[in-house]
Amino acid sequence: MKTSFQRIALLLLASAVWTLVGTSCRTVRGFGQDVEHVGGHIENASR
Repeated sequence: MKTSFQRIALLLLASAVWTLVGTSCRTVRGFGQDVEHVGGHIENASR
């Protein structure tokens, strides 16, 4: 019974880590796109 609990705990931990990694990658990509968009506006305003 103890090994069953350990497997479930490990599975939950692995899924939580996977979720955090996947979410942060999308957030960083979105932030980069936002910065690029703002940079384009600044570049156009300086012309």
